[in-house]
Amino acid sequence: MSLMTIERHILTEERRMGATSGTFTNLLYDIALAAKMISSEVRRAGINNIIGATGDVNVQGEAVQKLDIYSNDLLIGILSRSERVCAIGSEENAEAVIVPEQWAGKYVVNMDPLDGSSNIGVNASIGTIFSILPKQSEGKIATGDDCLQPGRNQLAAGYVMYGSSTVMVYSTGYGVYGFTLDPSVGEFVLSHNRMRFPDRCKYYSVNEGNYAYWDKPTRQYIDYIKAVGDSPARPFGHRYIGAMVADFHRNLIDGGVFLYPTEESKPQGKLRLLVEANPMAFLAEQAGGWATSGTGRIMDIMPTDLHQRVPVMMGNQEEVARYESYMRDGAG
Repeated sequence: MSLMTIERHILTEERRMGATSGTFTNLLYDIALAAKMISSEVRRAGINNIIGATGDVNVQGEAVQKLDIYSNDLLIGILSRSERVCAIGSEENAEAVIVPEQWAGKYVVNMDPLDGSSNIGVNASIGTIFSILPKQSEGKIATGDDCLQPGRNQLAAGYVMYGSSTVMVYSTGYGVYGFTLDPSVGEFVLSHNRMRFPDRCKYYSVNEGNYAYWDKPTRQYIDYIKAVGDSPARPFGHRYIGAMVADFHRNLIDGGVFLYPTEESKPQGKLRLLVEANPMAFLAEQAGGWATSGTGRIMDIMPTDLHQRVPVMMGNQEEVARYESYMRDGAG
């Protein structure tokens, strides 16, 4: 039996893109290598005493977990010395990491090193999200503005989910592919070929405990998909894990939508445009879905800040369009 490893697949994707230097291939493989190392630490977290908070607070005002620090330091360490990356935007760093000239490459990486940190202590799914963009500034050394690009500029995006198995899902703009880590050989192997959202939307993923704080159109939409009805078949099932990677992955496989709308205390939304919303929106569109802020395409938003937040609704294209119609009618 011939297995398609992620390394072989990335080489094929690079040729599709017309790239020949191998730099792009190696960058994606660097991320896959980091994912293997993070997966190993996740499996041994309790034994290695890296479960729990450090006592610090990140730039978002959230408690920093020990695995957050490990994942962030590991990815920055690998990427910044690879000679393939010029700037790194991370959820855990207040400013972009600018790679010194002697190691600077031509790509920018924005990332959430460990999505769903609150799940660590309860042994639930967590993940890594990444986005790859071209350098925009002149000269060898990047600037922080290189990280501030709209999602439509992305060359590739993906996530790694550390769950019952470790799965890496990515796209270079030619479909979405998933790879499962085979621990017996230490390699990611193709397990999900050309992933697409199913036509039927069966699930919705949202923190429904915040229902009272949502705007009226969002409450009306949720009420609609919870009601009994046909075309589409309703009610939808509710599934919410508390890690964007895990919720998105379930909906991609089984058919669903993921929401994190605005709230009274979060008028701009909670999720980060550059390190969470844009890469997942890229994957959603490549998988035949859509992603909106409620008022327009997420990947068309021009960022102004590394940690800019945005409301999010993504998944089944028909349902995202329906949600947008509720938002338009509510604003009218």
